[in-house]
Amino acid sequence: MAGVFEVEVDGVEHDHGLEHHDEPNQFDVSKLSPEEKWRVEHARMHAKHKGHEAMHAEMVLILIVTLVVAQLVLVQWKQRHPKSYNLVTLFQMWVVPLYFTTKLHWWRFLTTWFIFSVITAYISYRATRKPLACTTPRSVYKWFLLLYKISYATGIVGYSVVMFTLFGINLIFRIKPEDAMDFGVSLLFYGLYYGVLGRDFAEMCADFMASTVGYYSASGMPTKHLSDNICAVCGQPILVDVSEEGIIENTYRLSCNHVFHEFCIRGWCIVGKKQMCPYCKEKVDLKRMFSNPWERPHVMYGQLLDWLRYLVAWQPVIIGFVQGINYVLGLE
Repeated sequence: MAGVFEVEVDGVEHDHGLEHHDEPNQFDVSKLSPEEKWRVEHARMHAKHKGHEAMHAEMVLILIVTLVVAQLVLVQWKQRHPKSYNLVTLFQMWVVPLYFTTKLHWWRFLTTWFIFSVITAYISYRATRKPLACTTPRSVYKWFLLLYKISYATGIVGYSVVMFTLFGINLIFRIKPEDAMDFGVSLLFYGLYYGVLGRDFAEMCADFMASTVGYYSASGMPTKHLSDNICAVCGQPILVDVSEEGIIENTYRLSCNHVFHEFCIRGWCIVGKKQMCPYCKEKVDLKRMFSNPWERPHVMYGQLLDWLRYLVAWQPVIIGFVQGINYVLGLE
């Protein structure tokens, strides 16, 4: 059954009905175009909230004050207890999108989230085991490097699609602007979201590995003798000479003269930014040897990831807190 409403738009009452009723200002909404329906809903919203200006001003003031206070609290928490802040933020980054996408039935995101969670949970489990398996640092590095490349490429493609849509290039391929924009924004979100999670989980895994990997002990003295042809991280023989070019991976020699497989030393040093030798704990300058994939992006990209982390992890919590205050105060 078609709905019939009375509305006043731009100060003038209109009758869009096909038949005249007893009340002349009623019309059939089902006969309107999408744009006209939007105008009707907009007018109804203004009519519903008419006379509530003071209440709305109070709600806006509560929102602004809460945002400022929350920002100050988060900054102080991050400075004083960074480890707990990072863990809580990482957990919320992982869980909050799951709640909203489940309610909205976004199955594509749920599928990618499930695959990412299963593999990352397995890698994190291996990184936190004691004693640490000799192949774990390689697995940690290779998985998070792959995730980094995929997320970075996905974000770049999504950003390019958005820019092409803004310049109208999508019309050349006869693609609707709304479809192209939805596709670009989705890819951009996927790239940024999994880029943030990958960086945070990599840091967490490296922190756990730092206490167990290698041959060194808490006293600083090696508990085993390291042969010249054995990698100190995985304990496996080194088959490629430092001066040779490997087919799968190369061999690196640190300034302390200890040699390692490429993926082993990258898994130890780069993922967690541990600037020391796993065997003798001597501090080394790894930037001269190989670039850090997590440091390649421009500073603006890193700031964008930090902003997304705040938006996804903490913004829903703050908005929920504001809604709770409004409910307690009777504001609607």
